[in-house]
Amino acid sequence: MTDGWDWRQPGASGVPAGPPGPGQSPAGSPATPGQGGPAPASPWWSDALADPWRDPNAPAAVVIPAGPIPGTEPEPVTDPDAPGRPKLHQMMLIPLVAALLAGTLGGALGYAFAVRGGAAGTALGAAPGAVPTLAQRPPDSLAGVAGRVLPSVVTVRVAGLGGTSEGSGFIVSAEGHVITNDHVVAGGTGKASVIFNDGSSAPATLVGQDPESDIAVIKVSRTGLRPIEFGDSDALAVGDPVLAIGSPLSLANTVTAGIVSALDRTMQAGEPGGPTRYYAAIQTDAAVNHGNSGGPLVDAAGRVIGVNSTIKSLVADGQEAGNIGLAFAIPINQAKRITQDIIGTGKARRTVIGAQVGGPGSGTGGSGVRLGAVEPTGPAAGAGLRAGDVILKLNGRPMTEPTDLIALVRKYAPGSVVTVEYRRGSTQQNASVTLAADAK
Repeated sequence: MTDGWDWRQPGASGVPAGPPGPGQSPAGSPATPGQGGPAPASPWWSDALADPWRDPNAPAAVVIPAGPIPGTEPEPVTDPDAPGRPKLHQMMLIPLVAALLAGTLGGALGYAFAVRGGAAGTALGAAPGAVPTLAQRPPDSLAGVAGRVLPSVVTVRVAGLGGTSEGSGFIVSAEGHVITNDHVVAGGTGKASVIFNDGSSAPATLVGQDPESDIAVIKVSRTGLRPIEFGDSDALAVGDPVLAIGSPLSLANTVTAGIVSALDRTMQAGEPGGPTRYYAAIQTDAAVNHGNSGGPLVDAAGRVIGVNSTIKSLVADGQEAGNIGLAFAIPINQAKRITQDIIGTGKARRTVIGAQVGGPGSGTGGSGVRLGAVEPTGPAAGAGLRAGDVILKLNGRPMTEPTDLIALVRKYAPGSVVTVEYRRGSTQQNASVTLAADAK
């Protein structure tokens, strides 16, 4: 279809020539400046590409660009911002990170469900509350007291002909003096050792011993020792809290708690063939067993008030005894005095009243102790006491058995003045007696 116009080059075959266009010669060839001849014919007008009215059905002119000249190609470059194909390690990193995130999230959710009871179904324990006062271990608590005293407590081992004897002891001087029981070191060959709270050990030598009071003193050569603090056994009251510390049954650094269950409990103890020991003991229900002997009994302030020495048991003679809540300690005031005597002179003084008890009729059925004899120049005679007098009380303490008078007298230091309540015939009288040291 045509609109009557042919938009091909004027003068072409079958196309009537029209008026020459701008910049063309009359012959239809574009004028070429500076040339006298016609330009070669072109299928397009010189401005055909810019002609908005060009016939779209006219033949197209295909222009093929010339090929590159070897050696002139530009060096290939890569745009760093252009998206590229991910590398292998990048492809592996993505699932790895995803797996870690998934595991973390799963663990957190599992823990949350378990805590809330979603997984296990049972929540254990109550919600945390305030720490109770006893669990805070202040210095005046039992734990605080034990922590202060334990470095001063030792285990005592003594080699003997029948094997090794083991007991407890406690440090009483910076020079290395240690108090223990006489029955711990009795029968030893002189070779002893001390094991401290931290597990270290040192050899020990025997300073002296007093079998009748069951007190012995040994010494170790070591610096930096922590002596125990002394209390006042005369100031005790029944019901006071106490701790017993030692090595029962070879279990070192053992602490047990109890109370003072009785005072001035007169004890008569000793092994067959050995000396008889008398003392007015502190009774406690703190657990004490074999191996506690010689260890300290301390008060609620951590001050030693007694030397653990013996226990009561229900077993038959020859059987191994164990704790039944009846343990007895030598009052520290008495033990301290004897220790000072041993360190100072090598032996201890024994306190006496200057009278003898015992024998037939010495007991009066719970109403006093009868004197069998009175030394003419002794303390009892000086106070006016005579043989046959019945001692009812000593410093207010009732006398029921002969051992009561012996044990209670030895509790006091020589030179102490005691009040004696006695009965002569049907008359009851009082006397002040100044106790003395035995001449042994």
